[in-house]
Order: sequence, then structure tokens, then C-alpha cells
Amino acid sequence: MKPLQEKLSLYTLPQQIKSKGIYPFYHPLQTGQDTEVMIYGQSVLMFGSNSYLGLTNHPELKLAAKNAIQKYGTGASGSRLMNGNLDLHEELEFVLAKFVNKPAVAVFSTGFQANIGAISTLLGRNDFLIIDEKDHASIIEGCRLSFAKTLKYKHNDMESLESALQKTDPNQIRLIITDGVFSMEGDVAKLDRICQLAEQYNASVMVDDAHGLGVMGPLGSGTVSHFNLTCKTDIIMGTFSKSLASLGGFIASDFETINYLKHHARSLLFSASIPPSSAATALKAIEIIKREPERIVRLWDNTHYARQCLLDEDFSLGNSITPIIPIFVGDEIETYTLASSLIKKGLYVNPAVHPAVKKTEAILRFSLMATHTKLQIEHAVDILTKTRDSIKNTLLTDKILHESD
Repeated sequence: MKPLQEKLSLYTLPQQIKSKGIYPFYHPLQTGQDTEVMIYGQSVLMFGSNSYLGLTNHPELKLAAKNAIQKYGTGASGSRLMNGNLDLHEELEFVLAKFVNKPAVAVFSTGFQANIGAISTLLGRNDFLIIDEKDHASIIEGCRLSFAKTLKYKHNDMESLESALQKTDPNQIRLIITDGVFSMEGDVAKLDRICQLAEQYNASVMVDDAHGLGVMGPLGSGTVSHFNLTCKTDIIMGTFSKSLASLGGFIASDFETINYLKHHARSLLFSASIPPSSAATALKAIEIIKREPERIVRLWDNTHYARQCLLDEDFSLGNSITPIIPIFVGDEIETYTLASSLIKKGLYVNPAVHPAVKKTEAILRFSLMATHTKLQIEHAVDILTKTRDSIKNTLLTDKILHESD
């Protein structure tokens, strides 16, 4: 066996979890993302999707994708810089810029590529990246690719952020990067205070709004607009794979920043552009969001209702105030066991363990859609409660038996 294969063969954690019958990942969905899906031939309530506005099966989005394929084919066959730049991509950039109220936008193939492309490109060797310790993995990877020095501050802790800023060279570029809505915790960045500190220390601000777009702010225009801080936020990143029911990502900023990225960001220059169907779908999703603001109202109604139902059953939910509701479990094996049992009982939620969260802070990530009904929410909470209680009783019995031995 070669050294690489020898090293990789030592990683057997998934096999160990599968042998216990509690492996909770890579379940093959047999239908599209909706409030109910088919898995292993069984109907399952979906409370693990990022389709916050429930648009993934909207007939107008499907038609837009079909029409784009009919006109442009299935792919662009090249990077944006070269032959893969469609007029559809440029239309999407124009619409997105207006949507988030920024002068210009660059569309990338994924949100991950948008982050790593921008972060690794914009700063130099003597500059500073200051990031929240719970920022998304794509931000962390972008920082690793950058020549700039990276400093982390404690999650949503503004004293820690200021302390980090004080350690930087005032003569160099400083970029503070935060999630708008944190993807695991479901809480919101303290953007008002972040922008105040940025102004005080002459730093720039970048917000990853992957989970805020379509959810926060007027007409779903994002966390930055929710705080009315568009003018004081230098860079906004967003994705199409959540509320916009498509695939892709973007960076919105001033003309100079976007011009620089379009000619220097490697994840843009050397990646094929998003398929025409994805661009057309995202465009149609924005149109519907503007036309049907009641979707966002329903999403928040569902969020508040689900949160109260979960609290009534004594679930620990942390500081979430968004459609992402973390149910704290703690132990990873217990989290795997819960998630696997829930699937069998007709409920899909996402288990999140290290490195997505700290080792002792494993969670079930319960996510709402605008299209969930109150009855579905109540049924989901009932399944969660009964499964939690059953597993706790089993674990307690096992512990007592083990101690008596």
C-alpha cells in the first residue's frame, strides 16, 4: 500500500458509526426539496433544508430553467473571463446589485468560491483579516489562501473584536469578515457595532449573507439592509443555493472592488461559469421574492411558532432569532443517534458536529421554510420530543445497568 492510501485507510470513523446503525449523513433524497420528501421510499418531513422561501419546486422557476436550457444549452463551457460569459450572467449581476443596493456584482460558480476568491485576492502579505471564530468554513479557507495575517475574535464579542483590531498595524489594510446570519447558531452578527469599530479603526467590513438573503431586511435584501448599513458595509457575499433555489454565489461591492475581482480572483477566472439554468432560476426567484413579500412574512411566522413549540418542550435553543434553530444536544454520539432515529420516524433534521461546531456542542439544526404548515411544525416537534425522551430513557437504563455490573 502506498503511503497516501495507508494514511487514508486509518480514517474509519464513518464505518464505525455505520456499524452502530446511527450514521446520519448522505441520505439519498428521491424527490426535490420540499416540506416533505421521499427517503428510502418513506415520506419524511423536511426540517433540514436551506430553501427558506420554499421556491425550489416553484413552477415558474422550473419553467425559467427549462427555457434557459432551450436557448443556451446545458452549460456555458468555459469561465466567465473567456467564452463562458452569457448575457444572462450579466443580467443577473445587474439585478443582484439593485437587490442588495450595491453598485456592482461579480457572480461566481458557488458561494464557497465567492468567499475564497474574494478573501484570498483582495489583501496582501502585510494586511490583516479579522474574523469571527464561528464564521463559515469558506471564510476560513479564504483566509488560509490569503497572504494576509488572520486574527480571530470571540463569537459576536465586540470587546474581543476591538482587542483584535488593536493588535493590527493602522498603516495596513484591515478587513473584518462576519457571517450576517450564522449558519449553525442561527444568531445575527452585531453589525451596527462592527461598523462602528470599523469606522473607528479605519477598517473595511465584509458580510457573508448566505443565510440572510431572502430572509432578513426589506423584501429579503439581507442582513446589511436589515441594519440599514449598506453604505458602511464594503463587501456583501451571497449565495443562490438557499432562498434563491439555485446554485452559485456572488460578491457585491463598489465598481473598483468588483473590477479588481473580475480580473484577479482565481476561483472566478479558472472556474466554469454557472449553467444558464442556474442563472435564470436565480433571476426568477428574485422576481418572485419581490412580487410575493408574504413568503417572508410566513417564514417568520413559522419561525416564531416553531421556536415557541420547541421551548414549550424544554429544548435548549441558544441565541437563535432566525429560521435556523439549533437544538443543543452536546454529545456527538447522542446527536447521531437522535438524527438517525428521527429519519426512521419520518423527520429530517441536520446533525452538526465538530468541526462545524465545538466538540462538546453538537446540535440538531432545525430549519424552517415559508411553505411549512403549522400542522407540520407541530408534528415535527412531537416526533422530536418523543424521540429525545425515548433515547434519554434508553441511555439512562444502559448507564444504570452498566454501573450495576
